[in-house]
Parts: sequence; structure tokens; C-alpha cells
Amino acid sequence: MEKNSETFVEWDAKEFIEYKRGTSWYIVLALVVLLLGAFAVWQQQWSFLVLIVVATIALVIYIMRPPRTLHYKLTAEGIEEGKYTLKYEDYRSFGVLNENNHYSIVLIPKKRFSPRIMIYFPEDSGEKIVDVFGERLPMEPVKLDLVDQLIRLLRI
Repeated sequence: MEKNSETFVEWDAKEFIEYKRGTSWYIVLALVVLLLGAFAVWQQQWSFLVLIVVATIALVIYIMRPPRTLHYKLTAEGIEEGKYTLKYEDYRSFGVLNENNHYSIVLIPKKRFSPRIMIYFPEDSGEKIVDVFGERLPMEPVKLDLVDQLIRLLRI
């Protein structure tokens, strides 16, 4: 079924901020993994050792994957990305975050344990995007939570 909805704004953006990691980052990762692995062997905690190895492999695969470029549309119902639609009615408010000249809309869900959604956008489209959200949701100041700060600090 084809949706018949007016599109207010469209833009393309990366799904996440890609951080540059130098050789020292990988050396520190290797040292941490070796220390945790040595501790697991010393304590004869073989399941913990397996967990360390699997988690390290998953982390390396995750950080090596480049971000996809996603196409977003703001419509009267919500924000569309491909076949997914985030409806305005599922969110209680939104905020704008600027991290090192990477702008994002942060959607704060109504459901208590649902995660916040961060959607990046180009600076030149920002005013129109914020205006469309502002007509449908209240705006509130947002900042990175503890988990987001840790992820930025570790450059993951």
C-alpha cells in the first residue's frame, strides 16, 4: 500500500559518527584484552575467557564497519527511514545535540525503558528539521547520557 503523506524535509546522513582510531587505540585494546584474559586464566574462569574473546571479536567487527548513509523524510506522521517510520506520537519530546559539528535530533520516548533515538542531519537543513519537529513535539535541552559519554570517550 502506498503512503499518501506530505514530505516536509528530506536529507541523507550517516547512521553514526565515525571516529578515527590510531595505532595506540588498538594497542590499548590489546593490552586490556590480554590483562582480562590473564586474569581469567589465573582464576580458571574459562567461560569468562570465552566471553572476553567473543566480545573482543564482536567489538572489532563493529568498529571496522563503516557507517551507512541513510535517507530520511519528515512527514505528517513521523520520520521515515527506508521502510521504517518513527511516529511522533511515540515520543514525548525532542532535543538538538551538537557534537563536534555533528548535529542530531534526539527523540525522547514516552515509554520509560525505551532508548533515546539519535538522528543525524546536515547543518544546512537543521532549521527546517527543527521547525517541523517543534510543531509536533515539545523541545527540551538534551545532553549525552553516561553510556553515550563512555562510547564517545572509548571512540566506539
